Amino acid sequence: MTDFLNDLNDIQREAVMNYDGASLIIAGAGSGKTRVLTYRIAYLLTQGVPPWSILALTFTNKAAEEMIDRIAALVGEEEARRLWMGTFHSVFSRILRTEAAATGYPPKFSIYDAQDAKNVIKQIIKDMNLDDQTYKVKEVYGSISAAKNNLITPAMYEADSFLAKKDTERKRPLTAQIYKTYTQRCLKAGAMDFDDLLLNTNILFRDHPEILDKYRNFFRYILVDEYQDTNSSQYMIVKKLAQLRGNICVVGDDAQSIYAFRGARIENILNFRKDYPDYKIFKLEQNYRSTQNIVNAANTLIENNRNRIRKNVFSENDRGDLIRVFRTGSDQEEGYAVAASIVEMAHRHRLNHKNFAILYRTNAQSRIFEEALRKRNIPYRIYGGLSFYERKEVKDVLAYGRLLVNPKDDEAFKRIINFPSRGIGNITLSRLESAANRLGLPLWEVACGNELPPDITGSAREKIRQFIHFIGEHAKDSASLDAYQLLHRIVLATGIISSLQSEKTPENISRLQNIDELLNGIREFVEENASGSDIVTLDQYLANVSLRTDADNDQGKDADSVAVMTVHAAKGLEFDVVYIVGMEENLFPSQMISSMQEIEEERRLFYVALTRARRNVFLSCAGTRFRWGSLSSSAPSRFIKEIDPQYLDLAENNMRNGLPQIIPQASVPVFSSKNAALPHRTPPYPDGKNDRLTDTPEPQDQHERIKPGMTVEHERFGRGKVLSLDGNGSNARVVIHFGAAGQKQLLVKFAKLRIV
Repeated sequence: MTDFLNDLNDIQREAVMNYDGASLIIAGAGSGKTRVLTYRIAYLLTQGVPPWSILALTFTNKAAEEMIDRIAALVGEEEARRLWMGTFHSVFSRILRTEAAATGYPPKFSIYDAQDAKNVIKQIIKDMNLDDQTYKVKEVYGSISAAKNNLITPAMYEADSFLAKKDTERKRPLTAQIYKTYTQRCLKAGAMDFDDLLLNTNILFRDHPEILDKYRNFFRYILVDEYQDTNSSQYMIVKKLAQLRGNICVVGDDAQSIYAFRGARIENILNFRKDYPDYKIFKLEQNYRSTQNIVNAANTLIENNRNRIRKNVFSENDRGDLIRVFRTGSDQEEGYAVAASIVEMAHRHRLNHKNFAILYRTNAQSRIFEEALRKRNIPYRIYGGLSFYERKEVKDVLAYGRLLVNPKDDEAFKRIINFPSRGIGNITLSRLESAANRLGLPLWEVACGNELPPDITGSAREKIRQFIHFIGEHAKDSASLDAYQLLHRIVLATGIISSLQSEKTPENISRLQNIDELLNGIREFVEENASGSDIVTLDQYLANVSLRTDADNDQGKDADSVAVMTVHAAKGLEFDVVYIVGMEENLFPSQMISSMQEIEEERRLFYVALTRARRNVFLSCAGTRFRWGSLSSSAPSRFIKEIDPQYLDLAENNMRNGLPQIIPQASVPVFSSKNAALPHRTPPYPDGKNDRLTDTPEPQDQHERIKPGMTVEHERFGRGKVLSLDGNGSNARVVIHFGAAGQKQLLVKFAKLRIV
């Protein structure tokens, strides 16, 4: 029954079998994290633990679905499907629907995506007659989202003098009022946004201890994936639920914590031992993904972070090629060089295009690489672009479904009342909305009332009546038709299809294809979730689809194309060959950094980028780059210097060794051991030390002057004692003990040591 344990190495097996109490599983990149988590759950099931008493939380639906499939293969489909496994948002939305009577929201509440939420905020700013250039929707939305993720309610926000001062400095003193009004309108519409799902779960558990006790007793074992990415709100929910039994297992890697901008707190994983003093720790340190050289290079990089859990990640794969570093004259030349390298590498190693990835720090960098790939006829795919469910025609069709399920949903009402065109204009809708806000009622209830606002007259009144009748007639069918049948009927009855077919432009054809794909997806959902004589209802489908994340929505993942994306979007993925581009100061690391914590997060981001690669890594930077319409010079990133040079290929022939020479060599300065062209970087380290990337190496006789026993000074590590000197000439290595910085092995030619 437990033969599957033979698939694990010793430490993985230990982490799986020791399931009682608190466990912290530190999983290095490529160390089999998902396997350990799924096998631990499967092992729990073989030990007689009821599946419904296991709560497993992930960050994407895709991850949850893959884990359920793996568990089903180990212990059987029936057991796996009864687990409480899913994203934080999907699991706790399920609890909120079950406990709706205690929340004030309807059981079939709508879930607003980011665009829905911004639309509501935009309307509030307009209603309050505020300047939308000062009260920018995106920034106000960000402030409200951050507040919710830190468990700050509208009342708490309003009473917080620090937040008030901050908003005043930003010239947005009425943010608290917008937050309060936004919450009221969501409640009126029977809707929650993504942040509400977590905030309201915390409020539910705080205000109703009997409900908290119910779930504490219900969930006997709690497992959390990617624990380093949890925010304050998620952390508090997990801590409350685990308080009774203490059977909590968290899996993650502090070295891959890269979502602070979304509210993730690395402290959650770093302080796990304080929350659960009797915890057990298991370190998964063998990397099964990457070559030894890539793993060792990543290790030397991340050692520069002070805030970390120490581990010794290693690989028993082939040693592999050195990481190739090259510099082009301009950002445009960088794009051409990368595209040319992909052609050459694909031919030499017989690789498909899907084996390659180009990773950059900011989305704005994609244009140059897209152009270069197109000129070489290399198929590519941008990750993290507009997801399938964000496309207008898809949202339009789903809005009909949302209104059928929850007539209070104002955003759905506004989206479809005049789609397709019914002759109900913006003036009519504005008057209807004003009346709804004045009466504190949803738009639907005002539109259904005995008397519409008196300023809505004539044909407009009749058209609204016809719309209400249309929705009402189809709502009657919701009990007898499944989700696919109901929405398919809606699409045909509204005339959406015929209106798009009337003018066969490329755009309309694409929209028709997207609607067809949506309906196919609904049909598949119905078929996969059908059980006995019960139909799969529209509200069940909407509850599922509204919780899809960007990672879940990626389309065409099997296409043979080069992946082009930000490093953030690449987390969790792997490729044979990875190009990390734009490795320049003020780009990677970002020019926005202002603290040691932020530079450490940037370094973790680069660590994630390096460890996406199985076989080869290329690091590139440009000598000049256009910014804000003008050409500016760029210095290579400090992170390149932080990798032990023994793992880097800095040779001059890089432009011919896997990077074909497509531009005159003179215009492409490359890193080499002869010119050590790693220029000075700015700004200095946040701690004030001036660990510069230097233009020139040490004098060639430096190794002859340094002797064991000498005291030397290093720009970054300070004073230290020379323990040994190994090697001759330019490749001499010195081992020095630097006190607080510990023992370091350095290449003399790059160390910039001063004999004291």
